[in-house]
Amino acid sequence: MIINQSRVPNDEHMLLNYFFAMGNIHKAVVESTSNWYWLSDLLNNHQIDLTLAHAKYLKAISYAKVKTDKVDSFTLAQLLRMNLIPQAHQIAPEKRAIRDTMRARLKLVQKKTSGIGSIHRILEKFNIPVPDNRQLQFVSTLPYLEDLPLTPEYQFQVDCLCEQIRLLHQQIKTLEKSLHPRLIPNQDIQRLLWIPGIGKITAFTIFLEVNDINRFPEVRNFFSHCRLAPGASNSNQRHRHKSGSKDGNCYLKIAFTEVAVRAIQYYKEISRFYNRKARTSNNQIARTVVAKELARIVYQVLKYKTEFESFKGMKLSREKSMQWPRLSSPDA
Repeated sequence: MIINQSRVPNDEHMLLNYFFAMGNIHKAVVESTSNWYWLSDLLNNHQIDLTLAHAKYLKAISYAKVKTDKVDSFTLAQLLRMNLIPQAHQIAPEKRAIRDTMRARLKLVQKKTSGIGSIHRILEKFNIPVPDNRQLQFVSTLPYLEDLPLTPEYQFQVDCLCEQIRLLHQQIKTLEKSLHPRLIPNQDIQRLLWIPGIGKITAFTIFLEVNDINRFPEVRNFFSHCRLAPGASNSNQRHRHKSGSKDGNCYLKIAFTEVAVRAIQYYKEISRFYNRKARTSNNQIARTVVAKELARIVYQVLKYKTEFESFKGMKLSREKSMQWPRLSSPDA
């Protein structure tokens, strides 16, 4: 039975008045859209239990031909009453800002990379190489682009892009330094830093995006969340694997892909393992297998608070140095 169904503005006082006008014990549910932070804080501070619904899985359960706010609110209430809401994870409030800061860093890096790509496109139009065979991804190369054999219009475009790249580079470095005091001393991050291929930024990303490793009962659940487990479409006697699934955390997928590339590059034992897999499949699948094995190590390290020892039972010939940001031990 519906007691009340109303449209309430996003105003704190009006929302609280709506709830407390109907008693003191309440449960609420909201889809995991971008504005759930403030609503969760508001309701939890007033002892109103809020369930965060996973938007994709909810759609699979509650598909309707007619979709309006009125219909959706009724469906959500019915599913909540029957305890059928597919829940999304709510990150701890104290980690929200710092995690979103790391995500903002990725956007800055993407903009910087886009600017570098735009310069390359301009130079390609006139078959002009980067002077002195320098690599353009380094900011120290930008002064070499100030006097190119270009028309004034194209030189102006290159100069504007160089200014943007310098600004973005400075913002990225400033952002990273602001995170150091809060993240470098963290024991879990120090344990992650000793794993092959994991550097400062990937350790920050993995720690913040995982939030709480105990929410994954088994390692296969962690693989799935990191987008490292292939999908499947099996029917009758046909079996077909699907790759490129967008279910899971895209930031962890990016991080573990980067970790795998670095581990293959710098550790000969991991490189040999990768080459064996590549010979029987292809490079992309082999890289994902390496990423999956490194994710397994991360799961064990975070779950059981242990230090990295081996990769697939193999002791690695190369060891990381005890230089900052790595401390002598996680408890140092």
